[in-house]
Amino acid sequence: MIETYADPEHLARAAAEATAEALAAAISQRGHASLVGTGGRSPAPVYDLLAANDAIAWDKVAVTLSDDRFVPPDSPDSNERLVRERLLVGAAARAAFTPISAPAVSVEAAAQAVEVGVRALAPYDVMLLGMGEDGHVASLIPGSPVLDQGMDSAGTRFCLGIPAGVGSPPLARVTMTMPALLQARLILVLIAGEVKKHVVEGRSGLPVHALLDQAQAPVRILWTP
Repeated sequence: MIETYADPEHLARAAAEATAEALAAAISQRGHASLVGTGGRSPAPVYDLLAANDAIAWDKVAVTLSDDRFVPPDSPDSNERLVRERLLVGAAARAAFTPISAPAVSVEAAAQAVEVGVRALAPYDVMLLGMGEDGHVASLIPGSPVLDQGMDSAGTRFCLGIPAGVGSPPLARVTMTMPALLQARLILVLIAGEVKKHVVEGRSGLPVHALLDQAQAPVRILWTP
């Protein structure tokens, strides 16, 4: 199940190619496409490659995020900032962007504010995810007081507010729930290092294992040492 790439550059190229193919197929079949991005170090070079791909009809692509910190969009901790600076430039600047966080009195209020817009983009044609060494995906983080709600397969929420105190940094966040993640037609999980490989292989009931052990959404694990 784990696809091995020699280095981060080869992994980024494979992820960018798979993403571009999924977007092109969606546009060909339905006239529009949706891409769910993520934060962290792994997706940034993927974004660079996608932004340089002017063969994609970016004006027909809608972009959102799997999660973001409850911070201003110009904060160094903001996933939205990463996407705007590394993906939504050049030809890709023509894509529409829907934030998964918003200014609000609380992180839960922010989640409620973005729920309709994020839900409207589903099903998502392709989704990029990272994974933490604790096995979290998006901001479905072990130890979170609302993790059970976010993982509930019968849940109807797409977006959930995560109180501060978990994750690194331990900031409040807005995340897609597991039912929302599974609205993707293709999920690419990008990981690096032996520790994360062992986490994936461990099958110990972590959020990433729930993602891998379902049959609704196709998942590819792309790994580099």
